[in-house]
Amino acid sequence: MAAEPLDVVIIGAGLSGIGAACHLKKNCPNKQFVILEGRESLGGTWDLFRYPGIRSDSDMFTLGYNFKPWTHSKSIGGGKLIRSYIAEAAAEAGIDSIIRYGSKVVLAEWSSDAALWTLTVNERGITKQIQCRFLICGTGYYSYEEGYRPKFEGEENYNGDILHPQKWPEDYDYSGKNVVVIGSGATAVTLVPAMTDKAAHVTMLQRSPTYILSLPQDDPLVNGLRKILPESWVYKMTRVRNIGISWLLYKYCRAFPKASRKLILKLAQKQLPENYDMKHFSPNYAPWDERLCIVPDGDLFETISEGKASVETDHIDCFTEKGIKLKSGKELAADVIVTATGLNLQLFGNMQLKVDGEPVDISEKMYYRGVMFEDLPNLGMVFGYTNASWTLKADLVLEHLCRLLNHMDENGYKQCTPKNRNGATHTPFADMSSGYIQRAQGKIPHQGSKKPWKLYQNFFMDMFALRFGNVDDPCLEFSSPAPKAETREQKVQRELVS
Repeated sequence: MAAEPLDVVIIGAGLSGIGAACHLKKNCPNKQFVILEGRESLGGTWDLFRYPGIRSDSDMFTLGYNFKPWTHSKSIGGGKLIRSYIAEAAAEAGIDSIIRYGSKVVLAEWSSDAALWTLTVNERGITKQIQCRFLICGTGYYSYEEGYRPKFEGEENYNGDILHPQKWPEDYDYSGKNVVVIGSGATAVTLVPAMTDKAAHVTMLQRSPTYILSLPQDDPLVNGLRKILPESWVYKMTRVRNIGISWLLYKYCRAFPKASRKLILKLAQKQLPENYDMKHFSPNYAPWDERLCIVPDGDLFETISEGKASVETDHIDCFTEKGIKLKSGKELAADVIVTATGLNLQLFGNMQLKVDGEPVDISEKMYYRGVMFEDLPNLGMVFGYTNASWTLKADLVLEHLCRLLNHMDENGYKQCTPKNRNGATHTPFADMSSGYIQRAQGKIPHQGSKKPWKLYQNFFMDMFALRFGNVDDPCLEFSSPAPKAETREQKVQRELVS
């Protein structure tokens, strides 16, 4: 640790981490920073997941960065395309050279006396320490080590392959096989139509249905405007339009749940075979109690209509030698079973946090503006929307963090700590009943009962608050602690380490 402390360290080289670096480079050009990435390549989610058909679950005009146009003709991006897009953003900003791969942060310790974070990093098996004045976490919200995988009775008797999308084997051949995909979320509705290209038949086995909307892959208006207007103009115009449409759809669904349910089911029914049993697409909850699933050009409905895929809505009794026995008594034959059962929610890449020697339990903290955490100094985290594209919120968070850093520099502040000074009470992080949200209770922070602790999941409200709102908020404590004199023992220890 003999080197001068960095101004900022960004953890993660995925969509959020690369976005953070690009915003810093543009808005805080004098800051010295690095990106620490635990894996050996950038891309995050879009490099980790390799299952058939991996793609975005929202349009790329809103999932893309606000500073870099999405120029591909397809509005729903495939995994490889999105990874290339992230890599291009890094190269164009000149920050691809400051990514330290194979560097996993296992511990972050804040010292109020020094106003510094000390990071313990496992760099390809070697333990190192790095110091920084501000820490930005772009680590996502789930464990990269393993997905959520419930244990099924009798699965040891099953003779076929059991795969989880998060650990998809390279070049796995499912040609001519009967496939059962367990799940009904975004991953399942992606896998089912994608695997019909080679599989004999694909069945989506769901415990309960999900609301599914079809979204056009090709937008004639966008592709037409591209012929007469600059790409950046088209991107901004389409982005504003799509933000507005998704916001209006969300507000309509929440305000008129019965009418919106009827509309969504009617749209799905039009794309399914005549007299199809709509119980498979009729959830027992209101729209947006859980996230809606998007299918490009109705590909899931199309494969069902063609007889290449089918849906079963039932509970699993047990696995058998040849497949899955359902509670109804029906048995599904399967050569391959894919457990698209979800993610294990995890924050900060599972690193440990300490402030002045005391461990931090993040589940006891409130999220300040969706940017920082109660009582945690100089720490920002990127967490996107649950009801819209992730990057819409990420860009706003990162713009605000840059404004905050510049404000601290202009006023000579070394430390910024959110404090609950307005009597906000803790409330659940997200008003959603999704399984991964419910499983994460006790592991994730809370939101508050009022501003600036309340998360509205509303782009327009966040834009005014984060992009144009006052940085010097009454719930932020700015300070410039004077460093304490170094003891003899500390000096000896520092010299030994360096």
